[in-house]
Amino acid sequence: MKTRITKYLSILALAFTISVGTSLPVEAQCPMCRMSAESNLKNGGTDGRGLNNGILLMLATPYLVVGAIGLVWWTNRRKEEDEEEFI
Repeated sequence: MKTRITKYLSILALAFTISVGTSLPVEAQCPMCRMSAESNLKNGGTDGRGLNNGILLMLATPYLVVGAIGLVWWTNRRKEEDEEEFI
């Protein structure tokens, strides 16, 4: 069981490393949005900060979903192991 999990995690780590290592830098915004956000920040506005916070929120959502699924799986697995000990 542990060797299967170790193999799965190794493959997942390798795939993650390859995908991160081979990615190219890209522009996250269209040029007009970028110029608008930069000029707003230079003039003392806060629209650029709101845009950055929105991007960070969108980036955090998948990690929170995966973390929640992992937490539910882990708690259910612990309950099963505790029940097996009493039998």
